[in-house]
Amino acid sequence: MPEAPDAGDGGDMKSVKENVLTWLRWALAYGFGRLILRWEARRGNLVARALVDPGIQDDPYRVYEEVRAAGPDVAGKALTPATISHAATKQLLRSPDFGVGDGHGELPTPLRRLLIRLQSLEVAGPMDPPSLLAVDPPEHTRYRRLISKEFTARAVARHEERMQKVAHQLLDDLESSRTADLVDAYASLLPVAVIADLLGVPEERRLDVLAWGNDAALTLDPGLSWREYRRAEAAMRELHAFIDTHIENLRANPGDDLMSRLVAVRDDDQLTTVELHAIVLLTLGAGFETTVNLIGTGAVLLDRHRDQLALLREKPELWPNAVEEILRIQPPVQMTLRLAYADTEIGGRSIPRGTAVTAMIAGANRDPQVFPDPTRFDVTRSNAHEHLAFSSGEHYCVGSGLARLEGSVGLRTLFERFPDLRVTGEPRLRDTRILRGYESIPVELRAPVHSG
Repeated sequence: MPEAPDAGDGGDMKSVKENVLTWLRWALAYGFGRLILRWEARRGNLVARALVDPGIQDDPYRVYEEVRAAGPDVAGKALTPATISHAATKQLLRSPDFGVGDGHGELPTPLRRLLIRLQSLEVAGPMDPPSLLAVDPPEHTRYRRLISKEFTARAVARHEERMQKVAHQLLDDLESSRTADLVDAYASLLPVAVIADLLGVPEERRLDVLAWGNDAALTLDPGLSWREYRRAEAAMRELHAFIDTHIENLRANPGDDLMSRLVAVRDDDQLTTVELHAIVLLTLGAGFETTVNLIGTGAVLLDRHRDQLALLREKPELWPNAVEEILRIQPPVQMTLRLAYADTEIGGRSIPRGTAVTAMIAGANRDPQVFPDPTRFDVTRSNAHEHLAFSSGEHYCVGSGLARLEGSVGLRTLFERFPDLRVTGEPRLRDTRILRGYESIPVELRAPVHSG
């Protein structure tokens, strides 16, 4: 683990102090855990391998199957138990005996409390309280109630026309191109337009917010390196400074968007500045990244399974179910963590109070007891929607309906406009493990024209 910075890294004493605080935050949230994970991975711990072993980045699913072969729960001496079956994972996510442990349930309580004390608004990320990902009821219930009305089926449907328009505009820009990077040119830009609309972000700041949100999302990964954390924290400082200004602008000139409505809330439901910042961070870090990965992964899967793409052309009404199958077989969020708040039981196994348990969502989504022939990509799969890609229980993704619609509109429009689209070469995966998706997808948009 890198040494804590000294005066030579800082300049004046204020900079030195901030550098030391940054290192302490990283060490508590990621550094010590990273060391333990690497040690356990070398000893053959399957859960640790899934989180940090670079040798399985291209195909972590074979490790999930090794976990499954060992049973629904696997324990390591220095790590957490993990659920792999669909039943045990769903039970874990829905059980009132478990919670999110302030976003870092893997830490002992004293260290978790110290980490919270070291946190500050300027660098808070999507896994820090009061983010929805890091709090339990009643705080979670209050925040969710305030924002859930923006994600009802009726509210989500209002975004479809805008999504379709943006998708066509982005693809219009590619009309004269024969090749492109699908992530940079399309998969990232469609979701950022939708999220920016929700947050009331002006057009000229959207690419800045996209860049900051990409870096902030790194903090969702447990194996974050010191270098990556410093990059993420620098981006979060920029993002929080923007949010401060943005909130003041919305107070003076409110629009017809989620953020304007939240800023205007008064009485008992009025949100603090810290809470407003947390909602923006969550929307960017979780909602945006999930959809980028869904669209990118879907494009690669359909390119590799041309028979399924042909079926979707014949029966376009299958597109929503195709999105469910993409989410099942390659979920954007591979796993999550829950902390036992009481002595309890999961999958027939006793779990003592204070134990952190990893829910291996990607493994549960390939449980052969629920999904026959689970490695087969099948857009007609009748129970594809039973996946756990959006979690379950209290923390079921509030924006799941919006993400599904973006995936369906984004992929259908892409392949309607460019029916000859092909992935060329090897797409490059992101380095993150909890969030799984592509950093780059080189594509040929149309067949080359041959003369003579």
